[in-house]
Amino acid sequence: MPALPSSLSRLAAAACGELPPDGLSLRESVQLLAALTAVPDPRKRRGVRHSVQSVLLLAIGAVMAGKTSLVAIAGWAARAEHRLAPVGRRPSASTFGRVLAAVDPIALQRAIDRWTATRLADTATPSPRSSTTSASAAEVIAVDGKVLRGARQPDGQVKLVAAYDQQHAVVRGQVAVAGGDEIAALPAVLATMDDLRGLVVSADALHCQDSSAHWLVARGAHYVFTVKGNRPKLRAALAAQPWGRVPGIKAIEAGHGRRESRSVKVLSTDGQPALQALFPHAAQIAKIVRVRTGKAGKRSQQTVYVVTSLTHRQASAEQVAGYVRGQWSIENGLHWVRDVTQREDASRVRTGHAPQNLAALRCLVINLFRLDGRDNVAAAHRHYADQPHLIGPTLAAA
Repeated sequence: MPALPSSLSRLAAAACGELPPDGLSLRESVQLLAALTAVPDPRKRRGVRHSVQSVLLLAIGAVMAGKTSLVAIAGWAARAEHRLAPVGRRPSASTFGRVLAAVDPIALQRAIDRWTATRLADTATPSPRSSTTSASAAEVIAVDGKVLRGARQPDGQVKLVAAYDQQHAVVRGQVAVAGGDEIAALPAVLATMDDLRGLVVSADALHCQDSSAHWLVARGAHYVFTVKGNRPKLRAALAAQPWGRVPGIKAIEAGHGRRESRSVKVLSTDGQPALQALFPHAAQIAKIVRVRTGKAGKRSQQTVYVVTSLTHRQASAEQVAGYVRGQWSIENGLHWVRDVTQREDASRVRTGHAPQNLAALRCLVINLFRLDGRDNVAAAHRHYADQPHLIGPTLAAA
């Protein structure tokens, strides 16, 4: 006879205990909990004492409090006053490890992505998207990969590719790189989103591929790709354009002890078959020159070439430059937060799917914080570490 598992409804009731009775609608109070119920339990029923949902909910609470290891997560679950009380004994570190290693990462990520999309739909009033949507009104997604450096497995390190919403600073999807082919991960991660029409996708030079351009445009999306040495002929062709005769715009910023100027020049391929033939669906090409002067007066210069399917009517030179610069938002707003604040690279969890599932929970917590208006993730971790009794109500309201 199987053991009695901890009840998700009991967890939900405990989480809602401190909320005002009329403060949340029924839909709002079960949103995240309902999403977690869609994650199947891969374990055999015999001997199961804690449901997958209760383990995941406790793990999310521990990550909110800044816990980074399985031992720390289990310790927090057993001792902190978090008001998430499963039936019977609290899960041990080995239980957390077994569950996270066994849970299907695709199912977990799908549940998180659906919850994120629902929250975004609830907090905004999006206008209908189409292939002719102006760039200023478009939704912009930055795509980039990240290695989990501490999670080395027999076939190598775990590498994930994320789709990051530049406007809302949240993760819209994440997939593992299969067979070392990160290029194939771009369509895989974007395919997790229901509708790509009118979407603007920015990506670094690795994803500047003909196949990626065809895939995006076929689905009504636009691309903004940087061009570097991995496409030498394309880069040489862009560099050979008569940029000296093209009018440009220039912006200067100062801060953090340095001064940076950016010069942007854009050429439309409209009516120019030679330019259109350089890259599939190319509507504009751009040259961006960045000159940075540091505290000691040291000067560095970088030239970046860009190709995009956005026409000059859909995106101005300033907007194209903004999308390219916004690509760095995934580095600063996501990868740096996970590496430094959440200490992801220091994690030595490496069994089964546990590294990918823990990374998904870290992204979920980042999304939760930012959708609740807490842009400083480190401060949000400290807030919940100091007041663990607030975690239950926050998860119930998510």
